[in-house]
Amino acid sequence: MPAPGSRYSAMLIKSADFIKSAVKPSQYPSGGMPEIAFIGRSNVGKSSLINTLVNRKRLARTSSTPGRTQLINFFLINEMVTFVDLPGYGYAKVPESVRKKWGPMIETYLAGRPNLKGVVMILDIRRTPGPGESVLTDWLTHYRISSITVLTKADKLSRSKQQARKKQIADDLSIPEENLILFSAKTRLGREKVWQAMQRLLEPPTGEQSEK
Repeated sequence: MPAPGSRYSAMLIKSADFIKSAVKPSQYPSGGMPEIAFIGRSNVGKSSLINTLVNRKRLARTSSTPGRTQLINFFLINEMVTFVDLPGYGYAKVPESVRKKWGPMIETYLAGRPNLKGVVMILDIRRTPGPGESVLTDWLTHYRISSITVLTKADKLSRSKQQARKKQIADDLSIPEENLILFSAKTRLGREKVWQAMQRLLEPPTGEQSEK
């Protein structure tokens, strides 16, 4: 067993396995394994982020049809932590009936999952945060859930434009600019920083209390 503080090291991915899919609490995995949830707008690069973090090509399935995945998917990483892939939101071609189910399903998970340690909120660096991000931010604040904000597809922009967009998005979300992590699945930019941020949620420094 690795020493305390290194249990969730980004460099030691020994196993990454799909557990199950769910739509309601009775279908969630049993036990008290700590969970980190990933959520973002459809086609934001969520699956690519998860796959890059665990050094797998197809652990989380990517799709050419945004909005296709409408289940909560659970993955066990190193038999120590569960990654929870929450359905993408905001894709116009998803049927209205499906869009209406998204909110209650996600809020039920966020509100009632005791082993949830934090949420990774994912945004495409090229897009301006919209109502979906506002709703999610409000939920996280209401339920006192710690979060990490990751800006994907950073390789699509020059370094100067990356910084300009980072500042603008920080202003839009009313959060400190240093709290945003630039990420690229193509170049693996930001992978270590995301893992370090997750480790702080999973293993808070001694004496630090969880926000949840």
